[in-house]
Amino acid sequence: MSAKSRWANEDPETEAIIAQQKREKEEKRRAKAEKQRQLEARKAQAQQDADSQPPNGEPGPPKKRRRLSNDPDAASDHAAVAKIEQEQRQQPTLLRFPVGEWGPCRHVDNFEKLNHIEEGSYGWVSRAKDISTGEIVALKKLKLENSPDGFPVTGLREIQTLMEARHQNVVYLREVVMGNKMDDVFLVMDFHEHDLKALLDEMREPFLPSEIKTVLLQVVGGLEFLHSQWIIHRDLKTSNLLMNNRGEIKIADFGMARYYGDPPPKMTQLVVTLWYRSPELLLGADKYGTEIDMWSIGCVFGELLTKEPLLQGKNEVDQVSKIFALTGPPNSQTWPGFRLLPNAKSLRLPPTSTISSAGNPPLLPRSRFPYLTNAGLSLMSALLALNPASRPTARQCLDHQYFKEDPRPKPREMFPTFPSKAGMEKRRRHQTPEAPKRGQEAPELDFAGVFGGAPGGDTGEVGAGFSLRLG
Repeated sequence: MSAKSRWANEDPETEAIIAQQKREKEEKRRAKAEKQRQLEARKAQAQQDADSQPPNGEPGPPKKRRRLSNDPDAASDHAAVAKIEQEQRQQPTLLRFPVGEWGPCRHVDNFEKLNHIEEGSYGWVSRAKDISTGEIVALKKLKLENSPDGFPVTGLREIQTLMEARHQNVVYLREVVMGNKMDDVFLVMDFHEHDLKALLDEMREPFLPSEIKTVLLQVVGGLEFLHSQWIIHRDLKTSNLLMNNRGEIKIADFGMARYYGDPPPKMTQLVVTLWYRSPELLLGADKYGTEIDMWSIGCVFGELLTKEPLLQGKNEVDQVSKIFALTGPPNSQTWPGFRLLPNAKSLRLPPTSTISSAGNPPLLPRSRFPYLTNAGLSLMSALLALNPASRPTARQCLDHQYFKEDPRPKPREMFPTFPSKAGMEKRRRHQTPEAPKRGQEAPELDFAGVFGGAPGGDTGEVGAGFSLRLG
């Protein structure tokens, strides 16, 4: 007879009860595991539905769910999953937009300098090649050595305005790169083969009327965009207008550009290169707007017609004299309130200046522009109006009849091409005055001798250090 373990239960009925309890416990464990698996599957489905919401962030209609069991625990699980999904839908959705990333500037050694092009008032421009891509670019080194207060505001304005002015007729700023020193800052821009000043110097004949219209439309189109962004260029001239071999014109050199407001803030009067400077600036105006750019456009228009700068003054006094010789002296009809300007108090106008001229603004003399149509002369006279309020805006200039009459503007694809000076050798130094440098004090000018009759007689009139010979 075999011995039984002392742990064995003598009662068979008790052993059967214990076995049944073990089976029930194992079934409950399996049921709980299955319930947990179904709950995780529902949560994963709810997360997938939340990720597939429409792009505008608005949740779609809730999907119907089929009840899998009559078990009250399963119903509570469904309620928990629905609550989680509702909370996820109520959470705010962030809208994401593609933007530039912050990072260190590239080094200038990534570019191979090919040749020097030109030196301006605010930087040196060179032709260079991007070593990584082989593209030809223009590399402008900013002048920082004469800036005791750190990075010059002219450089900051140029970078800021170029980053904002993304237009087909404004030069494209690609990036800013650094050299080995903190004052080695370079602007990387698209390269263009010509500037209009060098091109006019090399051409035997001026542009055709249809070509002049094409150039002007592009320049004024870029300027209209700048003015719509509340940016004044303040140094428009032919040497700051670039052209490539596809007939595209780009406005460049934003060293003097700045934002303005309405009403215009008080700003320095020492802006714009002398030959393209408006009369109100010469007479000391310190509150001005886009009208000074439109005067410069009129000077560029005249230069395109004649191949020569329209008003080549030797100094401020001589410049005012040449302006009044072209437009006639100002009076209360053509320029109301001009006597309030600081430098206008010394003006001694001839007696005939009080006679009202025909038209407002009056037409310029036909003898200065013999080949210009009546519509063209009307546009030129409006751009070179002494009264800033009489000058058209860039938008009005684009809609002028001059651009709608024959000959029509030549398509850019038909524009002639020219050999590139910037791509082969150092560009000739232009025989033009430089743009004013920031920090210079505007001189107090004496215009008493502009129309003659000054104490100096014919020997010359001295004003603000300038000697103006009359006769």
